[in-house]
Amino acid sequence: MAGIAALALAYFLSQFYRSFLAVLTPALEADLGATKAQLSFASGAWFIAFALMQFAVGVSLDRFGPRRTAAVLLAAGGGGGALLFAAAKTPAMITFAMTLIGAGCAPVLMASLFIFAKTFRPARFAVLTSWFVALGSLGNVSGAAPFAAAVESFGWRGVMAGLGVATLLSALALVALVRDPERETVTDGRNSGFAGFGELLRMKVLWLIIPLTALNYAPAAGIRGLWAGPYLFDVYGADALAIGQTTLYMALAMVAGSFLYGPLDTVFGTRKWVVVIGNAVSVATVSYLALNPVGSLFAVTVLFVVIGVSGSSYGMLMAHARGFLPPHLIGRGVTLMNFFSIGGVGVMQFATGGVVTAATDAADSAAGYQALFVFYAATLAAALAIYLFSRDAKP
Repeated sequence: MAGIAALALAYFLSQFYRSFLAVLTPALEADLGATKAQLSFASGAWFIAFALMQFAVGVSLDRFGPRRTAAVLLAAGGGGGALLFAAAKTPAMITFAMTLIGAGCAPVLMASLFIFAKTFRPARFAVLTSWFVALGSLGNVSGAAPFAAAVESFGWRGVMAGLGVATLLSALALVALVRDPERETVTDGRNSGFAGFGELLRMKVLWLIIPLTALNYAPAAGIRGLWAGPYLFDVYGADALAIGQTTLYMALAMVAGSFLYGPLDTVFGTRKWVVVIGNAVSVATVSYLALNPVGSLFAVTVLFVVIGVSGSSYGMLMAHARGFLPPHLIGRGVTLMNFFSIGGVGVMQFATGGVVTAATDAADSAAGYQALFVFYAATLAAALAIYLFSRDAKP
């Protein structure tokens, strides 16, 4: 349990690092002359590095185990990247630092899921994954007001240097406390290294799960992390305080959603239909927003909370896919599914930007956002329709 606690702390830092940059935007603009476009690119570099590293992480987990994989990458990428960030003199250094941090954070959740899959009964995988994600997601919350207060008191360079040291200490804790589960041995040499991903991609049972894995989290993540602020400002004239409160409620709802999904497969004896019902609620809620883009701020906040809760089925989908993974490909299997999950969010961030821009109407402040919600509802509904044909993996 000490090893899991150390991984939970590391995952808390990983969640923090994916959301903290927005708080530093004014300071980085003033001190480094960074533009919003440059900082947006730096944030995107984090996700790109994180997603692409999943393949190397998957191989490393199966070959070397979670302890060395997570500790080495977190120290070199996460700790080293944060320290480089603290010393940055140009926007390009910020981008490079964010790339390093993204690569360093890539193995933390996957190392934890690898241990859950190898150590605990399969029936507990969904609840362990969901609750672990929920606890780590509190890092998203700390990346807002608490981080802003620390920056105000100590300056962004001092705070980032402190975070770099904390990340290095977290990596040392992984070395000291994490215990590798017994590894599977493949004696004939088949499907070793990256070739194992080929075997996984040939498993047709995963084809019907992958689309929803890629899109289930996209509306919640996109609205919370990208579109809530502009939408609330343009349509409702909300100020920074009102936007902050609404997005905080949504962030907490996403944490609560992960906790809620966790035990439902064992309660109802199914993973597939828990995911179907949860995502159907998400489709319905986003569709309601698409049909009614202008209402009251209170009603929108409630709808955002529902989207946050219902869109947190990541852990259950990972458990569904895990039910079909060969033992010697657990590491590569969970990282492959995570690649589609994080990659899907990234692709949707780019796509929704084009959708909103194309539909923006100077005479109608809600037009672009109505198109956004239609796009989210349509893509999620299509992925859910494909998922309906998947085979259940009962706990």
